[in-house]
Amino acid sequence: MIKKVLVPCMVVAVLHSVGAMAANERPTVEYSADQTIETEAAAMKGKVFSTPTKERREMSQGGANMIMITRHDKKVVWTLMPEEKMYMEMPMKESTEKTDMSAYKIEQTPLGEEKLDGQVMDKSKIVMTHSSGSKMGGFMWTTKQGILAKMDAIAVDKGSKNRFKMEQTNIKVGKQPADLFEIPKGFQLMNMGGMGDMLKGMMGR
Repeated sequence: MIKKVLVPCMVVAVLHSVGAMAANERPTVEYSADQTIETEAAAMKGKVFSTPTKERREMSQGGANMIMITRHDKKVVWTLMPEEKMYMEMPMKESTEKTDMSAYKIEQTPLGEEKLDGQVMDKSKIVMTHSSGSKMGGFMWTTKQGILAKMDAIAVDKGSKNRFKMEQTNIKVGKQPADLFEIPKGFQLMNMGGMGDMLKGMMGR
């Protein structure tokens, strides 16, 4: 079960770090949405609940259900396993947005407006080049409130290409219940041992 949880969490962490860097800032509104993430390694569907300082992502992949709560205000990430009523806790990296982006050259070209999921979005072409030579390029769509609604891109690293797609639909802007971002009563902390180190590097945001 732990392995089934770790891989999807890593995928989500990477994609949302990339998305946040590309969008250049976090949305200032609270919202909920349905989310689909597709990579060559995994496909996940779930729900997202977000505020400027907190995120909750409910995911299902390969028969495993999980909840990831990111508390930017507390610099911690909780991964909940509802069936077992257990959770893992990982500290977020103590880093600033500027530090996170310092190794990347980001080129963003506005392509005008496009209607998506019933809303008028701002579409952009994005190319991100890391100092190591790896590159990510594709397209992104954001709402007028700055919510990243869709990203369709290809990452190139050491000659290998990997396509990934993230899409948020049924986006509803509005106040989110505070208890969504807390550990439910009755959940016990899991001792990860050395496995916790596998995720620490992925949770920079």
